[in-house]
Order: sequence, then structure tokens, then C-alpha cells
Amino acid sequence: MQSKQLMSSSAGNFASVPTVLPIEASQLRIKRADRLLLSVDQFSVTGGCTAIIGPNGAGKSLLIKTLAGLQTVDSGAVLWAGLAPQRVDRRRVGLLLQRPVLLRRSALANIVYALRAAGVQAAQAKEQAVAALTQAGLDALAASPAKVLSGGEQQRLALARALALSPEVLFLDEPTASVDPVSTQSIEQMLRTATESGCTTVLVSHDLGQVRRLAQHVILMVKGGIVEHSPVGRFFDQPESAEGRAYLAGDLLL
Repeated sequence: MQSKQLMSSSAGNFASVPTVLPIEASQLRIKRADRLLLSVDQFSVTGGCTAIIGPNGAGKSLLIKTLAGLQTVDSGAVLWAGLAPQRVDRRRVGLLLQRPVLLRRSALANIVYALRAAGVQAAQAKEQAVAALTQAGLDALAASPAKVLSGGEQQRLALARALALSPEVLFLDEPTASVDPVSTQSIEQMLRTATESGCTTVLVSHDLGQVRRLAQHVILMVKGGIVEHSPVGRFFDQPESAEGRAYLAGDLLL
């Protein structure tokens, strides 16, 4: 991708590292009052697409925000290629939330702004933004204000903006939970293309069909901890944990 060029030019006091992978977590603990919200002893992201699943309140969103360097922990550490996240250019790691935050500008200007902020020259930024909108199926809406787009279109725009920056790792929290089927199909294709192009993705999803379609590995979380980490085929065909079997049967609700 053309925008890989901007990733190779580290700025400020960022450490010059060829990759942010592996992203590693060890002994993570987050506690509120007497409740342990996150308790992860060991976990790493090394490539491909990993899906994080589990019942509501299991700590899925908290884990990806922590791995993305946006959530502080009471104890433990997250390292990107052996370094603290603040020492690495964070543009190399992206995060897409269920409800995207968009600027009060046109769809095209939202992507151009992100690219310009990353140091891409104006002409190249517009070219890359147009290409990103086309990939998302939004080229006909380039001049439309982002705020008037449908929910599915806004999510596709937010993903197109994230991918235009060519992140090495992209975390996604329920990116298709509240969108229409057409947008879901488009988002999944964008993620599939990104993964095939070398972008590592970590996806929180309640859609087990989506997990089967996109992921190579599955992490099942229950009550803030990881109870199973398996290749996707093995998890669905022969889950190793009682919690995994209960979740697939629809019996694990809390």
C-alpha cells in the first residue's frame, strides 16, 4: 500500500523498530472496588486475525483497549515488540470502536484529514482517500457530510480511514454489531483484504458466523479471564473447555 511510506518515517522520540509485533500482555489486572474486571496472565498477538468472544461483561473490550495502549492497568504490562506502547509510533496500531468518532466534514475530508495528520502530502492524501472510499464502496458519497451517512456507512468510513493509514495491527470492537447486512458484508471483505495484505487484526465479535469467516484463532473470555485460546477450526469442532462447550451451546450467559 502507498500509505506504508508514512509508517516508515518515525517521528519524535519514538523508538525505531521494524515491527510492533508481537504485542504481548503479562499478568494484567484491572480491579474496580471488589470486582476483578480483567485477569490475564499471558497473551500475545503475532499475526493473522484473532477473534475475542465471550458473554457480555467478560472483559473483551477492556482487553483490546489495554492491548492497544489506551487502558491503564493496576498491575502487569503490555509490550509492543518488547517496548512500552508510548515508545512506539501509535499510528502503527489502530482501534475501531462500535460507535465511530467522525469529524464534521465530508466523507472524503475525514480520511484526508487523518492522512495529512500522519504526514502524507496533500495530493497523495487525496488520492489515497479516494482509493480507500472506493474500497469501502463509498466513493459515490465522498462529498456527503459524514454525520448524515447511515450507521453502516459511517462504520465503513471509519474503517476505511483506519486502513488508509496502513496500521500494522488493528483492534476492532464489535465493528458490525449495529450495521445493516450490506455494510457487514463490505466490512468483512475489507478486513479480509487487510489481513491478506499483512495487517494483523484482533476482532471482538458476538457473531460466531463472522468469527468462522474471518478468524484464524479464537479467544474465549469469561469473567475477565481467558479460558480458551485455540485455532478457529478446533474451537468450533472440539472446544477444550467446559466454558467453550457451554458458549457454543448458548448456555454461557454470565
